Order: sequence, then structure tokens, then C-alpha cells
Amino acid sequence: MTPLKKISGKECVKILCNKFGFRFVRQTGSHIILRKETSNGPLGTVVPNHAELKIGPLKGVLALGKVNEEEFAEYE
Repeated sequence: MTPLKKISGKECVKILCNKFGFRFVRQTGSHIILRKETSNGPLGTVVPNHAELKIGPLKGVLALGKVNEEEFAEYE
């Protein structure tokens, strides 16, 4: 299993948009809302726009967006 690393919120958004098909919907304060359309309906996640996302919050972002941690770690 490839371990996740601490990354910035902007870097997380960039990976989710470019590699996993999410798109920017809006930003409310320091939270960036992303969404993508799937065959089961819309799927969204919220990424805190912080200088550093620790592993716990990053796992929460990925779980909410139903993104596999190992696949995400390949692009870090």
C-alpha cells in the first residue's frame, strides 16, 4: 500500500480535477467544493484550502469523493 503524504489543498484540488474528473463548483471561505457526474448521479467532495492537509483530513476528502487512496497516492 502506497502511503499518503501531506500535501496542500491546492495540490489536492489539482490532482482530483486533472486525474479523477472532478470540477470546481465554488469556494466558500477556505473550503473548495468539487463535483463530478457518475452513472449513479453526482458525487462531490470538499477540500480545505490550507497550506498543508494532514493525512486524516486528506483521507476524509478522498472517502467523501469515493477516490481510492492508493490511486491518489500515485499522483502525489
